[in-house]
Amino acid sequence: MPLVAHNGLPTFQKLRDDGHVVLPLERAEHQDIRELHIGFLNMMPDAALTATERQFIHLVGSSNPIAQFFVYPFSLPELNRGEKAEEHIRQYYFDFDELAEQGLDALIITGANVINPSLDQEPFWEPLINIVRWAEDNVTSVFCSCLATHALVKHYHGIDRRHFPKKRWGVYSHKVTRRDHPILRDVNTRFDAPHSRHNDVSRKQFEDAGCSVLAESEDIGVHLAVSPDQFHNIYFQGHPEYGAISLLKEFKRESNLFRNGEREKLPRVPENLFTPEGQEIAARFVAQLKMAGDDTAPDFPEDELTHHCDNTWGDTGKAIVNNWLGLVYQLTNLDRKQQFMSGVDPDDPLQFRQATTRK
Repeated sequence: MPLVAHNGLPTFQKLRDDGHVVLPLERAEHQDIRELHIGFLNMMPDAALTATERQFIHLVGSSNPIAQFFVYPFSLPELNRGEKAEEHIRQYYFDFDELAEQGLDALIITGANVINPSLDQEPFWEPLINIVRWAEDNVTSVFCSCLATHALVKHYHGIDRRHFPKKRWGVYSHKVTRRDHPILRDVNTRFDAPHSRHNDVSRKQFEDAGCSVLAESEDIGVHLAVSPDQFHNIYFQGHPEYGAISLLKEFKRESNLFRNGEREKLPRVPENLFTPEGQEIAARFVAQLKMAGDDTAPDFPEDELTHHCDNTWGDTGKAIVNNWLGLVYQLTNLDRKQQFMSGVDPDDPLQFRQATTRK
């Protein structure tokens, strides 16, 4: 599915430089191909704002060419931003009210940093929930990442996430638990996926709320679940959008915060991210960082560790997003929805009844 560069967002040029097909607007306008318009609510903190933007837009653009994709990034003014991030948002991001007026087919919502013990105490809570309420009747499906998942299940089902004793991050093995769900069509029954989080919603919490768990890990818990209607809300606790060095960059940021006295606890090495040799390098660095004074703290071995990161999850993430977008494509106009529903076995557990009433 080719992306369309419909404004000057630098991510479009970055993806072109990396070899991805990104159509200029004037060329897209002359092609007879279906369009999908996807809102992208980026709530990530400044340090990860543009990286997250690239990761998700790349993930959308890596899917099969059945449509042209217009991705519209936007954020929330209630999020605390620095001057550089504010300027990026002012220059390249869209206004939600204008997007709501023009209409969207789907919505992606990222995670965010929090400072309060309960999500509904965050300054962004009400604005976020207002967007979620709007999406109920105006988009076909909402793709939630990490904290966005926790926010939506709290809003819809009253689920309070549970705090891990320590941050869990790394790459973990997962097993598909619902092979019949179309979002997992042609996905390996076992696959890796990265996680980076302090909190968790358990399988029991999801299932007690009527949600279906589609993939989980014995080590880290639920990776992917869906809302009771099976499609409107797609809940990820992991990060299918991460690139090969995303966790490495996060490890570097947390190490530098500790080194500069802005973080109290020494960061742990992400689990299962590095090759055995890379694990030794990372562990040695953390040990040196722990023992060092302000003037003797070692530099983060980024170049060295980059060679010891393998991406073992990218193809699976692309396959799931491709299936999600394919279903959005089928369900975005009433005729296609009726055609899609006509082939559904009434005894099939996947009943997209609510989805067929949207838009």
